[in-house]
Amino acid sequence: MRILFIGDIMGRPGRKSVPRALPSLREEFGGFDFIIANGENSAAGFGLTESVMNELFGMGVDILTSGNHVWDKKDIIPLLDSEKRILRPANHPEGTPGHGFGTFEKNGNVISVISLQGRTFMPPLDCPFRAAEKLIEKSKTPCVFVDFHAEASSEKKALAYWLDGKISALVGTHTHVQTADEQVLPGGTAFISDVGMTGGHGGVIGMTAESVMPRFLYGTPTRFEICDADIRFQAVVIDIDDETGRGMDIRRINISCDN
Repeated sequence: MRILFIGDIMGRPGRKSVPRALPSLREEFGGFDFIIANGENSAAGFGLTESVMNELFGMGVDILTSGNHVWDKKDIIPLLDSEKRILRPANHPEGTPGHGFGTFEKNGNVISVISLQGRTFMPPLDCPFRAAEKLIEKSKTPCVFVDFHAEASSEKKALAYWLDGKISALVGTHTHVQTADEQVLPGGTAFISDVGMTGGHGGVIGMTAESVMPRFLYGTPTRFEICDADIRFQAVVIDIDDETGRGMDIRRINISCDN
């Protein structure tokens, strides 16, 4: 089974780069069994809307994971219960709208996907380690994919080792900076600390430097503006043994979409 996971899609520049990058990637890798993307920043950099959701699904994305910004656009919240292809962090308390775990089937392939949020330098939530263990037990397939939306690379690596051999892959999101530590851990779990960001890299993690700078210089709130310079499509391609669920290979993708 071959999975394409697209790093945090940042606003319109990120959305526009997806259909530009996908055709060549499909040709290079012979297609993908599932395309998963983190979509929590896809609507103007903060949150997700129904129209943006439909746009991404129309591009070929099969499943959308998220993180702390999934709640930023209020109109998406009612859809979290009915649209099971959108996952909010599973370690929210019981009773939170939406689903943090799902099992998906496509062309005879089956995969379970878990969305989790970290706790280090992040808003407090239930333990992602314990939440992951409980959800893995519910999976009806050995192929289990985790998007861990977290700030600290140490927390991401710790969870990957905790789950090594129990899941097929754990990819980190949230920092918008692609890391160069992709690997398959000893137990067979493919891992990367952060997949990166699909959007404008010519500013500060997806926003223009000019709009971000006053917050650092003066400590005053400012309105961030989406960066549309140096647009890149960042992702990983992960191969999974669909019989054992072991991760076999992970490759970083970083494509310039400016031209």
